[in-house]
Amino acid sequence: METLQRLTRRQLEALRVIGRSPSNGPGAPLNAIARALGVRAPSALAHLGPLEELGLISRFRGKSRITRRGAVCLEEYLRHHRVAESMFARAGLSPRATHEAALEVDLALSHRTVEEICEASGHPSVCPHGQRIAPCSSTEGSGHR
Repeated sequence: METLQRLTRRQLEALRVIGRSPSNGPGAPLNAIARALGVRAPSALAHLGPLEELGLISRFRGKSRITRRGAVCLEEYLRHHRVAESMFARAGLSPRATHEAALEVDLALSHRTVEEICEASGHPSVCPHGQRIAPCSSTEGSGHR
């Protein structure tokens, strides 16, 4: 099972919050992560353990920082989400509906499936919202597996 497929939506949200903290700073404090997730600190902490075990974050003195592996995972997630949005747009869904539909499946899609959807969709370069989609590894050595 691929790393993205192991994450829950809440773990992904926590990873995104941590990824937004300055890379040269001490990291995101637990209370800030909890606040961003709309939960109490113990609940937020429960989401961080699996992220640390997967090597996506590192924690030190109550602060969490994203690792290189975590940053790559976030990039892969954005690609999965935007390719899924493009697929739903081709099916005729509105831009808002494409986002909601993509949220239902983006974490479950394997890299191989995303590559196949991308290829079948003619390698879209942007999602329905105008955000850039990283190229397929078959069209440019992007490293997606």
